[in-house]
Amino acid sequence: MKQVVITGATGFIGRALCKDLCKDYKVIALSRDIRRASKSIGGFAEIFEWDGRTTGTWIHQAEGAYAIINLAGENVASGRWIQSKKAGILHSRLDATRAIISAIKQVNNKPSVIIQSSAIGYYGSCGAQQLYEQSPPGKGFLADVCRKVEFCAEQIGNLGVRLVVIRTGVVIGPDGGALPRLNKPFKFYLGGHPGSGKQWFSWISMEDQVAAIRFLLENDSQQGVFNLTAPEPVTMKIFCKTLGRVLHRPSWLFMPGFILRKALGEMADEMLLSGQRVLPDKLLDAGFRFKHEQVKDALIAVLNSGR
Repeated sequence: MKQVVITGATGFIGRALCKDLCKDYKVIALSRDIRRASKSIGGFAEIFEWDGRTTGTWIHQAEGAYAIINLAGENVASGRWIQSKKAGILHSRLDATRAIISAIKQVNNKPSVIIQSSAIGYYGSCGAQQLYEQSPPGKGFLADVCRKVEFCAEQIGNLGVRLVVIRTGVVIGPDGGALPRLNKPFKFYLGGHPGSGKQWFSWISMEDQVAAIRFLLENDSQQGVFNLTAPEPVTMKIFCKTLGRVLHRPSWLFMPGFILRKALGEMADEMLLSGQRVLPDKLLDAGFRFKHEQVKDALIAVLNSGR
């Protein structure tokens, strides 16, 4: 059975990916907290301790592995972006990527493919402009983080290993991510959209996120950058109205930008009050077919699966 090493395996996407891949692969999960990892993914992966910075003893797992999927990185939405938080977001990603590069250099039987996580924050805030894989990087903290991590990962291609970079949108799933936070006000009939609601919201269902990663993992001809977003992005206002309809709740309020900025600072501008209209052209051209192309269908499926 082929072996796949996953970093960031206890995260929102990592948990779902381990559960899916364990059916066909031997999954090795690297985690700083083995006890926590055992509780969340112990039934789906063999877990090894990793400090997130060095190759350590896990380099033996890289030897002969079919793939390494690097999802490691501090959660960008877990706290206000003070300087130490921003440093943690950047360096957790760079350190993990550099450790993987070091491991590839040291092993004799190199992995066939490395899948490196990035995000659509790469494009910055571009209003209603349609964005594709070849679109240039934008401005802002998240754009800077994505650009630096992707630049670092480019070294992998020079080592004779297939490199796939996934720029992921907002993942909609039942047990984490953005949806539970967006849901909460609707339960109290206080649903609405942040800011003007005109900002574009490029989403993807967790089911399609995992399927797309597997598709890129298993198709040897695919390499380079791929946008992992549904083919039909919507504005934040439309997303929230659709969420309200699915929950049978009104979406009638809005949170003014100045309040969000006061509460969340820079994070409010980059994650809530601006957005990207991103399209997955390269993934579609490669032959991938989404199960959830429209946001209403995705929300119904996700919310029903969480019950």
